[in-house]
Amino acid sequence: MVQGTMSGVGKSLLAAALCRIFRQDGWRVAPFKGQNMALNSYVTRDGLEMGRAQAVQAQAAGIEPDVRMNPVLLKPSSDTGSQLIVLGEVRGQYEAARYFRMKHSLTPEVLGAFEGLAAEYDILVIEGAGSPAEINLRSSDIFVNMGLAELVNAPVLLVGDIDRGGVFAQLYGTAALLEERERARIAGLVVNKFRGDPSLLEPGLAMLEEKTGLPVLGVIPYTAADVDDEDSLSPRLGEARVRRAVDIAVIRLPRISNFTDFAPLESHPALGMRYADRPAALGEPDLVILPGTKSTLTDLLWLRQIGLESAVLKLAAAGVPVLGVCGGYQMLGKTLSDPEGAEGGGELRGLGLLPCDTVFSRQKTRTQAAGTVSAEPFAGAAVEGYEIHMGKTQRSGGAPFCRLADGREDGAVSGTVFGTYLHGLFDSGELTGRLAAWLLERKGLAVEAEAGVESRRDYRERQYDLLADAVRSSLDMDAVYAAMDRYAAKEEP
Repeated sequence: MVQGTMSGVGKSLLAAALCRIFRQDGWRVAPFKGQNMALNSYVTRDGLEMGRAQAVQAQAAGIEPDVRMNPVLLKPSSDTGSQLIVLGEVRGQYEAARYFRMKHSLTPEVLGAFEGLAAEYDILVIEGAGSPAEINLRSSDIFVNMGLAELVNAPVLLVGDIDRGGVFAQLYGTAALLEERERARIAGLVVNKFRGDPSLLEPGLAMLEEKTGLPVLGVIPYTAADVDDEDSLSPRLGEARVRRAVDIAVIRLPRISNFTDFAPLESHPALGMRYADRPAALGEPDLVILPGTKSTLTDLLWLRQIGLESAVLKLAAAGVPVLGVCGGYQMLGKTLSDPEGAEGGGELRGLGLLPCDTVFSRQKTRTQAAGTVSAEPFAGAAVEGYEIHMGKTQRSGGAPFCRLADGREDGAVSGTVFGTYLHGLFDSGELTGRLAAWLLERKGLAVEAEAGVESRRDYRERQYDLLADAVRSSLDMDAVYAAMDRYAAKEEP
């Protein structure tokens, strides 16, 4: 099990690296996280919803994502409430206090999912959540950190993030706040995201081992491997990362979800992508993207109140292309109504850039889909991905964005404004190449001949190998295997 001193220390990526390393070593391996809280989700082939981090880890392990890998998913819908998804199905909306009162009842389903995977695989790589040293939450820590490690008898790697500073205090303080039996379960400490010469850390590492009584098993370098993030707090969502010929601005909605839809654009050499959360930051891009959101109505109001709606409308009127995906597509329509109270009820006008209307319902659409773009100038581009949304959108004019393999029409187009429900639409590479060429031509820039844009699948495989190489070269894998062997033999820590 990989646990961390706090959220964001790199648990998800280290778990993905271990999944790839064990696969490279010939083991059947699968990821597991008893409870995840994230807006960046994934839909499996059988139409069930799980956390994207475990889907990424499954891909690193070379297997199909399975909801058992993340039996409990919480998708925040407000500061105090979340949608509860259990084994891929929505169980309802829960305020935090109510959820904490009932979460113990989910233990049989969480353990059942774990045991089902354990019967099929040689190794399970378990990811913790937040920190095991949240002492105010320890009584309810039943299937995320030390509670789960004890239930399934797993050794633990404790990870700290040196890039944030204070890594020695992170690791020492976390270990000190654990109970003795929990501390004894830690097989070793890991310093993550280090930049520089590891030998400079040696005095501190020696003192850390002396004070905690735990070995340091590795100093993981800050790696350049580009692996999908699950957290909307990711550095990926900052402003401009790399300035390139084409400037793409993604609106950073407060409850943005599935922002990894646009990761393929970042890897194209002509496309520079950034996130904007205020009119001044939006500027004058070559393309505006309205992404998905967990709370479309609330985020539409935010867009309106902060002045971004006016800024987007002004750009669209000037001919700047606009693309909306899922919740962003709904916002681009004429009206959004919620008669069943799926998002709190009420009705709002949309931006009015697309001839369509959305009616929300409590029924959630979850399905993988593939098709062909019918909208010019991208007609003929193959797309594949998944739908995950509440309610339906009815188009009253214009043309669809694409035609799906099952014959359905998806999305809407009006001039240079496009909308679609399809997450992952850029993953195949074809639409990315067509979009880049069109935006370059609009700016009067030369379009270089390309052998073809690499598919996201091939790109990911290279990144997983890069990540695994970086971790294998800096983590004591012999000690990791030895710890697993001890626990597999039911020995005491």
